[in-house]
Amino acid sequence: MHIFNKRAKRNYKILETITAGIVLTGEEVKAARANKVNLDLSFAKIINNEVFLINAAITTKNPQSKSKKLLLNKKEIISLKTKIKSRNLTLIPLKMYTKGPLIKLELGLGKTKRKFEKRESLKKRDIQRDIERELKG
Repeated sequence: MHIFNKRAKRNYKILETITAGIVLTGEEVKAARANKVNLDLSFAKIINNEVFLINAAITTKNPQSKSKKLLLNKKEIISLKTKIKSRNLTLIPLKMYTKGPLIKLELGLGKTKRKFEKRESLKKRDIQRDIERELKG
């Protein structure tokens, strides 16, 4: 099971990644294993030295968009907090995956892209695609 955040790489420059566990109920675990999770509009926030995933849409029988607690070490939380404040970064969930019986969430420290940066990345991708086509043909 791999669930990706499709908007993350388009809207943010990812500077660093970190893996965290996530606290889910049984029904939410079943939904996650069935790929019924949407991370597109979600983000992570540090509240009272605890990290929470906010706005993750987990489709269950009783759909609620509650915030989910993420499991990180105290040292990791403190380092994330200082990096976020000093460089004006945001915590973005990049993907959710299983590792054995556990469900993990990969977070990225990212800086928002401006419009011209988004256009530049689209141009680079188009040029790279054209080069690959010409090399094949």
